[in-house]
Amino acid sequence: MAEKPWDGRFSEKTDRSVEAFSSSIDFDKRLYIYDVEGSIAHCKMLAKQSIISEDEASSLIEGLGSIKREIGRGDFHFDDTLEDIHMHIEGSLGEHAGSASHKLHTARSRNDQISLDVRMYLRSEVLCIAKNLMELRQIIIDLAKKHSDVIMPGYTHLQRAQPVLLSHHLMAYYEMFSRDTERLKEGLKRINVMPLGSAALAGTTYPIDRAYVAELLNFPEISANSIDAVSDRDFIVEFIASASICMMHFSRFSEELILWSSSEFGFIELSDSFATGSSIMPQKKNPDVPELVRGKTGRVYGNLVSVLTTMKSLPLAYNRDMQEDKEPLFDTVDVLKACIDIYAKMLPQLKINKEKMYEASTTGFLNATDFADYLVGRGMPFRKAHSCAGQAVSFALSKNKEIHELTLKELKTFSSLVKKEIFDILTPEQMVNRRETEGGTATGKVAAAIKAAEKNLKEELAQVNKQ
Repeated sequence: MAEKPWDGRFSEKTDRSVEAFSSSIDFDKRLYIYDVEGSIAHCKMLAKQSIISEDEASSLIEGLGSIKREIGRGDFHFDDTLEDIHMHIEGSLGEHAGSASHKLHTARSRNDQISLDVRMYLRSEVLCIAKNLMELRQIIIDLAKKHSDVIMPGYTHLQRAQPVLLSHHLMAYYEMFSRDTERLKEGLKRINVMPLGSAALAGTTYPIDRAYVAELLNFPEISANSIDAVSDRDFIVEFIASASICMMHFSRFSEELILWSSSEFGFIELSDSFATGSSIMPQKKNPDVPELVRGKTGRVYGNLVSVLTTMKSLPLAYNRDMQEDKEPLFDTVDVLKACIDIYAKMLPQLKINKEKMYEASTTGFLNATDFADYLVGRGMPFRKAHSCAGQAVSFALSKNKEIHELTLKELKTFSSLVKKEIFDILTPEQMVNRRETEGGTATGKVAAAIKAAEKNLKEELAQVNKQ
């Protein structure tokens, strides 16, 4: 049984079942790089402030580097009697730095130490996720450009509504993922706050230099309140909330890919390499990848609720309940990165059924609004034009026809304003290209939107690469 740093207060050894129950090393060992980097910065500061000697600092830094390499190689022995990554590294340091290892924890607590580790970890992961999302957005742009001439039905209430360009539809997801990237990057401001020096909750009596540590670890800001610093997990909640919104977008995209790949729609076909079959039905080709992404969305939502529930009634400052923040955080990072990665691989291999999409945009009275707009353009008030178009739809239904399949004579029964040119206006191409408002589906507007998106994305990626 390993010696505990608090043994001086206790007359009995910690029960073995308590050690196993309270251990977090199985999941927080992934923080080892950040724990070592934070400890090296802390060590340098202690030497700078003459709290420890330069020789002691050198010995500690060398030992910390050795431990980091050991863990990286997989040669390090983990033992749940040492609870967490902090105690493992500190415990092992004695073998590398001798008695100097007992001085490393001067002027800090595991409370501010874990906050530092998680902030450094999350900062790194958020930047990685933001870059991955940018790459996915470029893939969406490429897909939109490749299929810029494809017309499909746009939907409301899952009913065919009006024709749109497939590229316009795809760029809607580009906008969603752009907001996700923006939210993640904005969250960095609150992640990038250096808590070390807050100690357990009240600060420390030692003459430390927090600004120096912040500079070494590339933190632009130092926490303003020691109690808040060790008990704050808002930045974790905010990240998982942002991840949940992003997963919602993935789930919506997945739902459409699942529907579109069904025989009822037939708009797309997933590559065989991103689909699976049935164990009993030989004909089946199942959209398992988007289904799994859709399913994992609920898992991330659960992680958000988990952390919110853990934090909702905790008194200040640190409580051991907060150990439960890491598994949902790590899982959210892993799930989100995996979903971005699989989509980045799957989307370029989508097979688009252009003819099927176009055919679907010619049925279901998608041109009813354009018929009404035509009448408005010839002087009829919109509400009356809407009624006339509705009557035309009802009549066409009774004849088992579409509006554009009615004769000019039949259309004139709804309004004498109808002229022969109406048939040119009611084609899918005209319906798409007449919508030239900013953000509309007209070919030129979508092409301009794609061009602007490419330019903005290039600038955004360059900016993130500097961080």
